[in-house]
Amino acid sequence: MNFGTFLLMQSPSARSSQEIYARGVEVAQAAEDLGFRNVWLAEHHFSTYGYLSRPAQLATYIAAKTTRLRVGTAVIVVPLHHPLVIAEEIATLDLLSGGRLDVGLGRGYQHYEFERFGLDLESGRARWEESVDVILRSFGSQPFSYEGKFFKIPETSVFPRPVQEPHPPIWITAQSPESVEGAVRRGFNVLTGGFGIPIERMAEFRRLFDRLAAEVRPSRALEVGVQRAVYVTDSEADARVAAEEARWNMRVTLSLRNRYERVEGGRAIPVAAPSEPDLDDLLDRFLVIGTPDTCIRQIRRIRELVGITHFNCSFWFGDLPHARVLRSMELFAREVMPAFS
Repeated sequence: MNFGTFLLMQSPSARSSQEIYARGVEVAQAAEDLGFRNVWLAEHHFSTYGYLSRPAQLATYIAAKTTRLRVGTAVIVVPLHHPLVIAEEIATLDLLSGGRLDVGLGRGYQHYEFERFGLDLESGRARWEESVDVILRSFGSQPFSYEGKFFKIPETSVFPRPVQEPHPPIWITAQSPESVEGAVRRGFNVLTGGFGIPIERMAEFRRLFDRLAAEVRPSRALEVGVQRAVYVTDSEADARVAAEEARWNMRVTLSLRNRYERVEGGRAIPVAAPSEPDLDDLLDRFLVIGTPDTCIRQIRRIRELVGITHFNCSFWFGDLPHARVLRSMELFAREVMPAFS
């Protein structure tokens, strides 16, 4: 099983952009030194929920600062951009990274972001299929044209070409049955989990994935990955404090998704859901936080129920201090990863 790390680059306390980006680069370099396979970068806009508006740009910088680490987008929010621009950025990043790119694509879920681009979230989702069609055709070696409802493209060739053939691996971040189905029918890998998805829901996604794969029979075996907030510590009290930082992230994620968000002066404000799990339930069903043995047990449980080939660790969430994030990463690499080698 492969292990990656995820950068949302958030700051509830609205720390400076310079600090947040310096932390992000240091986390990525530490991930390479500690033996992680990937760093994944999220796209978000207009609030302290995530400072990273151009993941491909930062991924290019990180690729230049590393030698083995694969860089990934998780995700590029496809409806916010013209698909030809996305294709160009993907190909350029794959070229400059020497073929160390994994591409995560998503439809987006925050009305708050779409509205500030003058877009409607639902109409953006309607553009998704056409956009993906255009992106895939852009990777071909021959000129192409496209005639759709949203995009009408005369004969076009996209340069540069990606290094990986026919294109870098594509992952879909799937948080709904519809997303799982769309990924399988396209022959894309699936990454699920994140904040707010309990383990039993991920198991349901896996059962759906298996039924669809048996029906569609994709040309290659598809990968399934899970992303979780991860914090490794020798102290139970420290683990519970970290879980409350993860609750901040879960509250903001769900409030932005469900349109009861509050953003004040750019600060994302956590809004409690009408009902939410207590701390023990969070630790049991939503997070991988605790001692090394606890984290090993939780990941084994996820592997058994979800059948994953990739586990993505979100080590930096909420306002966890940088030193504690790096210490957690070191403990994970030393005490947890060897259990899955």
